[in-house]
Amino acid sequence: MTPFRRHENLLLLGIGAACMMVSAIRPFDWLTWWLEVLPAIVGAGILMAIHRRFPFTPLVYRLVLIHALILILGAHYSYARVPLGFWMQDVLNLSRNPYDRVGHFAQGFFPAIIAREVLLRCTPLVRGKWLFFLVVCVCLAFSAFYEFTEWWAALAGGESAEAFLGTQGDVWDTQWDMFMAMLGAISAQILLSGVHDRALAKLNKEAAVSV
Repeated sequence: MTPFRRHENLLLLGIGAACMMVSAIRPFDWLTWWLEVLPAIVGAGILMAIHRRFPFTPLVYRLVLIHALILILGAHYSYARVPLGFWMQDVLNLSRNPYDRVGHFAQGFFPAIIAREVLLRCTPLVRGKWLFFLVVCVCLAFSAFYEFTEWWAALAGGESAEAFLGTQGDVWDTQWDMFMAMLGAISAQILLSGVHDRALAKLNKEAAVSV
């Protein structure tokens, strides 16, 4: 990894840590805060633990930070009370705060590029329809597991986990969450595959030079 990349990664980590500390100042609910930021903390820990033997492209690290910021903002207010969501609700004339939908779209959008990179670098898969399909499947599996954790949190926490669930009275909230994650995974591959391919080519070129 070049010094520039190392410094950029440290900057991204610092931005995420600073935003998390600000988010922890008088959050709406502490249980909700911990449940929402935990995926960001775990994800950052995994990326730091493996960055020497499996460095991702800079694109992945930047996308991870954006995803973390979405989680951190939702953690501070709870997803149903995020001011940005109320603004979207007014502008789009919606019946509910849609920030939860944004969060689940992001849950498919950003992990899709991570899954795509892992599959391209660690499996015989090549670019094409099967890669596209399997990336969507991975993101849907991740989304389903997250719905399981929401269910378990509701069972364990009772009413105290209501802010974490963020259903806002929608009986189809779970189905909507997974649908938005699927749309996110599809959108990410349509919009970012070319950028990601160029980032991978550059990473491979740098790795070949350093050998």
